[in-house]
Amino acid sequence: MSDLPQFLFSGLTTGAVYALAALGFSLIYNSSGVINFAQGDFLMLSAMLTATLLTKGMALSGSIAIGIAVTVLVGVLLYRLAIQPAGNADVVTLIIITIGASIFIQGVVQVTLGKNQQVLPPWTGDAPLQILGAYVLPQALWVLGTAAVLVVGCAIFFKGTLTGKAMLAVAANRMAAMAVGIPAKRVLQLSFGLSALLGAVAGVVSAPITTTVYDIGLMLGMKGFVAATLGGLGSGVGAVVGGLLVGILEALVAGYISSAYKDAVPFVLIILLLLVMPHGLFGSRKTDRV
Repeated sequence: MSDLPQFLFSGLTTGAVYALAALGFSLIYNSSGVINFAQGDFLMLSAMLTATLLTKGMALSGSIAIGIAVTVLVGVLLYRLAIQPAGNADVVTLIIITIGASIFIQGVVQVTLGKNQQVLPPWTGDAPLQILGAYVLPQALWVLGTAAVLVVGCAIFFKGTLTGKAMLAVAANRMAAMAVGIPAKRVLQLSFGLSALLGAVAGVVSAPITTTVYDIGLMLGMKGFVAATLGGLGSGVGAVVGGLLVGILEALVAGYISSAYKDAVPFVLIILLLLVMPHGLFGSRKTDRV
């Protein structure tokens, strides 16, 4: 049990990344009813762009800013060019569109940025810190701190700003929101941009620890989806709790059983969840797509 603090810190670090991916899933699902399986590729894209720009001699801060900005633009274009033209298509069609978008993004990155695995340098050194009996990389604290700031920022945005409240109104009843003058299409476009922003920041802050490659978004997206489903799809609190739980369980399985089974944890979880608690930990028992 002496290794438990080490495993818990490791799980919280990866879980924070999953939580941000899950929060992106929940944000888009709440506003549009779409499950965006390109969410994981937002994490990959920002990290790959940042790493590529660094190799070209650009400063780290500038590389990160451009990587995040381009990823947000891709999220907006995904809505404008793929989701919006689909109109009121059924859920399966929209899911297929996002899967196609994911494959397209991976293909473009593979051709333009390369197939090789890349890593970003740690932001504040790589000398481990000892915290509560565990050795923690400084970058892990950046991951946890950034995730906490983004989660609190999202809560303030939705509860304290007119734009956030407009997004919640569109999620509750799109027709009623439009009747009182809320531009639903702009709000939906904003939700995709914010989702891409969450993924982009998570990607660049975690890349110094996890490394990145053109096809890593698939696994990150699936784990984010499992985390969102575990917490209750559409619940912001659930997304955060689900992401942290998935990360901690992965770390415990890897530490006490075998790292070979680590990636199987989310898929076992979602099977058990669908059998025992199909609405998740914080999900409502009935969700209407409007």
